[in-house]
Amino acid sequence: MFFNSKNINTVNSISTKEKVKITLILAMPAVIENFFQTILGFVDTLFVSKISLTAVSAVGVTNAILAVYIAVFMSLGVAVNIRVANYVGAKEYTKASRIAQQAIILAAIVGVAFGIITLFFASPLLQLMGVEESVLEQGTLYFRIVAIPSVLISIMFVLSSILRGDGDTKTPMKVTIGINLLNIALDYILIFGFLFIPALGLAGAAIATVISRLIGALALILYLKRSKTLNFIKKNWKFHRSQQWDLLTLGSPVAAERLVMRIGQVLYFGFVVILGTNTFAAHQIAGSIEIFSYMIANGFATAATILVGQSLGANQYSDAKQYAKIATLLGIGLMTMVGFFLFFLGGWVGSFFTDKPDVIQEIQIALQIDAFIQPILAVVLILTGVFNGGSNTKYPMYITAIGIWGIRTVFVYLLGITLGLGIAGVWIAIGLDNLFRAILLWYRFKKDNWVKMEPSQISA
Repeated sequence: MFFNSKNINTVNSISTKEKVKITLILAMPAVIENFFQTILGFVDTLFVSKISLTAVSAVGVTNAILAVYIAVFMSLGVAVNIRVANYVGAKEYTKASRIAQQAIILAAIVGVAFGIITLFFASPLLQLMGVEESVLEQGTLYFRIVAIPSVLISIMFVLSSILRGDGDTKTPMKVTIGINLLNIALDYILIFGFLFIPALGLAGAAIATVISRLIGALALILYLKRSKTLNFIKKNWKFHRSQQWDLLTLGSPVAAERLVMRIGQVLYFGFVVILGTNTFAAHQIAGSIEIFSYMIANGFATAATILVGQSLGANQYSDAKQYAKIATLLGIGLMTMVGFFLFFLGGWVGSFFTDKPDVIQEIQIALQIDAFIQPILAVVLILTGVFNGGSNTKYPMYITAIGIWGIRTVFVYLLGITLGLGIAGVWIAIGLDNLFRAILLWYRFKKDNWVKMEPSQISA
């Protein structure tokens, strides 16, 4: 298979066993990358907490707004990932290079635009979050430092996605691990001071983040220049309207899906708050523990998007569908194992976050219910990656909107509040939402109605 021209030769047909191996080779670096991002995020928060709780709140509200920025940047990454995979699969390496260059141009434009928005509207945006005056001052400082150079975030997303589209998931993993470790070291030095370097507090944390992203962007550029399949040329740096439109129309539903999810979370979080402070705390802690399971599903979703995109680019639909099934089944198996961990050890892990017995009990209830959701979640996340690989980015957006607004939010209220099931009702509602989406995605996949790709998009 052609999943990475640097590692394996192109052949027309390979065994199922080899396809499983290829899927694992692509998925595991993405899983490891996600793991380090999650672990090191905890460490980063720990350092900030040593400054003050106000600093933690400032970072928290900033990250809430940055999540919107990142949804847009990520959508550009998904779009170019799909198109590069299509062209590499079709062995149209010149076209893969051209669309990659167009994506970099678009990422630069969008990144600079968000930077300008931050420069002029950082404080008003934070005020919309309803923050206190003490948090607003520190939040504005932190927000401006990390988000005015938003172009670094958008460029990193796109460069990583280009490499993944070419079948290289190891390089983004290496860069992510490297810059996160660098970020931790710089956090310690710039926040607390070291030798002749003064303690900069929250500003130091922000500067550390920016330096790490700059290094990450430069590293990705260097790796991309070594690619044997992608060759950037000067004339392709001119703005190409039709390819820009293709990237925007392909990526927009991905951004919309993430924004829909964010808004839906705000809605049902409001209902969870009604259940009481302890229940909301238990819900948040359970979610923080569960997030580790997403690493596996997202890793296999990444592999599925690449392999499906490359197979369809090579007009090998049967291979694309088989890779989709392999990635999904592997994800279900591993997520089921995670489910066992959550069921039997979730309460114990929760005890590291709080010493209140009633909160620990609620955490355990939430995670024991979540244990049964894990294989369903695997289907949702991985098949979303499959649909993305088939250029069908709209359908996951539609069912996400219906699921989180029409099912999750409604049933959180009915089960959690009206029927008095509390946190159990909340997590049953989450399970019903995921089950709804999993059934619809699987049904459409089985009916061979999941690919939305015009021949002109591959031959352009």
